[in-house]
Amino acid sequence: MDGAGPSTIGPLSGYVILDLTRALAGPHAGMMMGDLGAKVIKIESVDVGDDTRGWGPPFVGPEENPQATYFLSCNRNKLSLSLNLKDQEHKAKLVELIKNSDVLMENFRAGVLDRLGFSVQVLHELNPRLVIMSITGFGHDGPEAHRSGYDQILQGEAGLMSITGSGPEDPQKVGVPIADLLSGMYGAYGVLAALLEREKTGLGQVVRTSLLASIIGVHAFQGTRATVAGQNPQAIGNHHPSIAPYGLYACKDSKIQISIGSQKLWQNFATTFNLPADDPRFVDNQSRVANRPALNLLIEQGFAQYNAEDLLRILDDAGIPSGKVRSIEEVYEWEQVKSQGLIVEVEHEVLGKINLPGPPLRFFDPATNKETTRTAHAAPPVLNSDADEIEQWLLSRKEGR
Repeated sequence: MDGAGPSTIGPLSGYVILDLTRALAGPHAGMMMGDLGAKVIKIESVDVGDDTRGWGPPFVGPEENPQATYFLSCNRNKLSLSLNLKDQEHKAKLVELIKNSDVLMENFRAGVLDRLGFSVQVLHELNPRLVIMSITGFGHDGPEAHRSGYDQILQGEAGLMSITGSGPEDPQKVGVPIADLLSGMYGAYGVLAALLEREKTGLGQVVRTSLLASIIGVHAFQGTRATVAGQNPQAIGNHHPSIAPYGLYACKDSKIQISIGSQKLWQNFATTFNLPADDPRFVDNQSRVANRPALNLLIEQGFAQYNAEDLLRILDDAGIPSGKVRSIEEVYEWEQVKSQGLIVEVEHEVLGKINLPGPPLRFFDPATNKETTRTAHAAPPVLNSDADEIEQWLLSRKEGR
């Protein structure tokens, strides 16, 4: 997509993503593609744009043109074009974009794209190489495919809230829209696999995931407790259901976390804090899990004489995995976070220079160990800000330049 949008580098440089998604799940997937160097064209509704442009507070910027920080969180490295998909002229423009894209992403409710005249069959007639990524709430088929998918509803329906909280009577959601974010990540992962497959077949295929599938996909050991062991996992607060001691513990002035994931670590930890390592209640992990309340009481009695700073130093010196609980604000002030490129500065059309949470991937040349990660990023776009540039690009494609 030469000549449209900011210059990009990265593993996906040269690929064009047509992003018809809105809210968070799909936009997060599109942003992942953009972070990797793809040119992402975000299609938004006329005048209003993506729903998240109105999700707040907080809003920042001038009163006459406030910007939602929610939108800023999931739309960097994209171009914005407003289209009314019920308007024939606008639909014709979308057709041209489809013909010139590698991937189309959408997260409409099941059947909506078909009713707009862009079924899978039509899309592949227009562009046989097109990879189509589609995200729904409950899946594209099955008895409840018609249901609208919203993150917190799916956190409950998919069992996540039942294992999150202080106990069985205190179901809690995760502090971020984790179903949306995971389905976006799974969608991006599927797109990459489909693009690799296209190298062999020359044809695109359809990649489907859902908020429901994304949460069940990370049930991990909690899932096999149910499917294999026949247990029904429940929330137990800030401690691990299968490892002890592992979790959040109080000390003199605050709380810290420890992870004792091996018998060697247990022996070391017990020696450091004068705990009865060979007590039959604590002699191995299975015993410690069974006697967790008594063990936790002993640990917190031992920790009570230390403030967090001193305690974390002692734990670190003893080789015990540990850490404090940072506020979000503290995280972005942490030098380790800055060293990993996890804060990026961008120039926003309305806000000027702003800092955004950065991409989580880094790339290196194996011969020189020189980092090749993309470091220059584009700010989330103002609504329809790239219409002229995209029009010129389409024109150049038609003329074969």
